[in-house]
Amino acid sequence: MHYVYVLVNEKQEIYIGRSADLKTRLKAHNAGGSRWTKGHRWELVYYEAYRSLDDARERERQLKHHGQAKRWLKQRIANSLLTVEELSAGEALNRSPGKRRP
Repeated sequence: MHYVYVLVNEKQEIYIGRSADLKTRLKAHNAGGSRWTKGHRWELVYYEAYRSLDDARERERQLKHHGQAKRWLKQRIANSLLTVEELSAGEALNRSPGKRRP
């Protein structure tokens, strides 16, 4: 399987990537194994699985380079992007999809 995944860090920054081994790749991100993600603690918040590498590559490209696709994904996973504090405060019910906190 090939995975397209979304990570979020402590600053609520989002990273989109692709891997055939999701667990190992997440460990590499958190160990500083990627120049784009080193220095932060990343949490997996979403992934999509594909049997075809070409399909996974295309989806990753779509999410990274087409603003509308990324915007729709953020709306779809809005509650997953909330911090633990926001979830415990019940902000998931009071927030419209796609809106980020200030």
